[in-house]
Amino acid sequence: MARSFTEHEKENIKKSLKEACKHSWTQYGYKKTSVDELCKQAGISKGAFYIFFESKEALFCEVLCSVQEQIRNAASKIIGQQKNKYGVAEALKLVYREYDKNNFLYGSDSMDYTILMNKLSDGQVKKIKESDKKNQQLFFNKPYLKLKVDKDMAVSVIYSLIMNIKNKDVLLYNHIETFDFMVSNLVDSLYE
Repeated sequence: MARSFTEHEKENIKKSLKEACKHSWTQYGYKKTSVDELCKQAGISKGAFYIFFESKEALFCEVLCSVQEQIRNAASKIIGQQKNKYGVAEALKLVYREYDKNNFLYGSDSMDYTILMNKLSDGQVKKIKESDKKNQQLFFNKPYLKLKVDKDMAVSVIYSLIMNIKNKDVLLYNHIETFDFMVSNLVDSLYE
């Protein structure tokens, strides 16, 4: 007979599974992350895993959306405290550093990510797309932020800046300092 868990245990196990998933995804990718290893790290049996998540993909979807939400909330807090283009610059720096720690956030063009996306349910894909849309809105639609350029141009510039993280290993200069320099200089061109 399967062991039952208290609500507190369930909460801690789910948190452990998500942390183990985040770490393994960053280290090894989706395909090489096994449910067996995640369960071992969380101290549960493979059968118990399905008490918490219906599938490996459900866990990955939850981790991705959860990390995006944490980053979005932290960046939003910065923008809310510094309600101008310099708050946007500081928030972008935070986002970039978080992407640097969590490479699965920017691997959408990898085969590993494609394999994951192909295994997700329609509902999970929709959840990820909704999270992505919220991410795009983070730096816009605030009464105290006025754009100097077309919104689509601003979204494209910000996305391009963040995705430069994919080039971090070929840059001649420290990629974080390079990003900070680009943001500090571009923010004046994007916002009043």
